[in-house]
Amino acid sequence: MIRIAIADDHTLFAKGIEGLLEEHEDLEVLGLFSNGKELVDFLEISEVDVVLTDLNMPILNGFGVLSAVKNGNSQTKVVVLSMYDEEKIYRESLEKGADGFVLKDADPDELVFTIREVHEGRHVLNFERVIEQARPNAFFDSFRDKYRLSRREIEIIKLIKEGLTNKDIAEELGLSQSTVETHRKNIHNKLGVSSRVELVNKAHEMNL
Repeated sequence: MIRIAIADDHTLFAKGIEGLLEEHEDLEVLGLFSNGKELVDFLEISEVDVVLTDLNMPILNGFGVLSAVKNGNSQTKVVVLSMYDEEKIYRESLEKGADGFVLKDADPDELVFTIREVHEGRHVLNFERVIEQARPNAFFDSFRDKYRLSRREIEIIKLIKEGLTNKDIAEELGLSQSTVETHRKNIHNKLGVSSRVELVNKAHEMNL
């Protein structure tokens, strides 16, 4: 479970994000805060995995949140939610330690995807990708395919790419062979493939 806290002085927006995230079983929103100080105070008494913060807030803004989190001993990751697609603001967020940067008018899938990547420590920050977030039809099928996969399924795909058999994968992951076979069937159904070769080719398209 990824524990999340949201700081944004626009209550309707924050509640909308909360509703979106809680549709996903692996995401839990612990609190909504109207300014950065309330959020930072909450972090002192609660364990939070990922913070989503607006930049423009009263009392303590998003940059202040970044400084407070990154200068402390917290392992909390911070994703900036911004309405500004200016590179200067993006760069300043990174300099202050942002782990992710998502535009407020981005596709909701991008936010969920970014939260998961940031939490797992594999998110790659790229300004061009940020700009693409808000463009209609910017998300290729490969992204949506990857988004539909569970972490375990992605793990199994990578092992299949390495040439491991179902038996090998079961031993590697400590699973039964029948469980691995079930995962493979689900993977094939989700990706619309019918053979190992097609699966491996699809995995390359998704950069897995």
